[in-house]
Amino acid sequence: MPKSKRAKVVHLTKVDKKGKELTIKLFANVRECLDQYQHCFVFSVDNMRNTYLKDVRNELSDSRLFFGKTKVMAKAIGTSPEDEYQPSTSLLSKYLVGDVGLLFTNREPAAIEEYFSNIAKTDFARAGTPATRSFTVPAGIVYSLGGEIEAEQDVPMAHSLEPELRKLNMPTSLTKGKITLDNPYTVCKEGDVLDSRQTRLLKLFGVATAEFKVNLLAYWSAATNEVTEMDAREE
Repeated sequence: MPKSKRAKVVHLTKVDKKGKELTIKLFANVRECLDQYQHCFVFSVDNMRNTYLKDVRNELSDSRLFFGKTKVMAKAIGTSPEDEYQPSTSLLSKYLVGDVGLLFTNREPAAIEEYFSNIAKTDFARAGTPATRSFTVPAGIVYSLGGEIEAEQDVPMAHSLEPELRKLNMPTSLTKGKITLDNPYTVCKEGDVLDSRQTRLLKLFGVATAEFKVNLLAYWSAATNEVTEMDAREE
């Protein structure tokens, strides 16, 4: 019997080598940008969406944005005065924790602040995130927006979706071809950690509760070799 072409041996050494190469490349790119750009921002992202982050990259095409391993980026800029690549860059390392990235730019800090302050993309929540609001579908005929607007302005939900609603534990039934509820049904309460069932129901009713937002934490300027904390400056 011929050997299956799918039965290929993947050598872990090759995988490790590739990972190491990416780490070295990230390290080198960050240091290169410290030489080329006037400002280095540390930013965090709420409700990360690759599509929206790609839009940010396109809008800031004259800048460089890194959203990689924080330990590698911290090592590149330096974690102490002894190993910092440029004067005072090590002061940024304390912000490189969690879902954060680096933005290198020659644009003025005020312009960067203004740009990100106007970015707020609403999207559907994902499982594992806390609900930012409560959502309850009223009793009676189930409408497409689940009571978010007046019934006169809405339309009944398509009857073909009734089996899916029941699979998602929503106690619905079909009455004269329309989906109905005997009692109000609470999909989620504010603060609840959402599961996949709840997020699917929210999406079916068009309830988008997640907001993609970029928060600027601090930045380093080459001209002054100083690190400015955004919250402290606002105060």
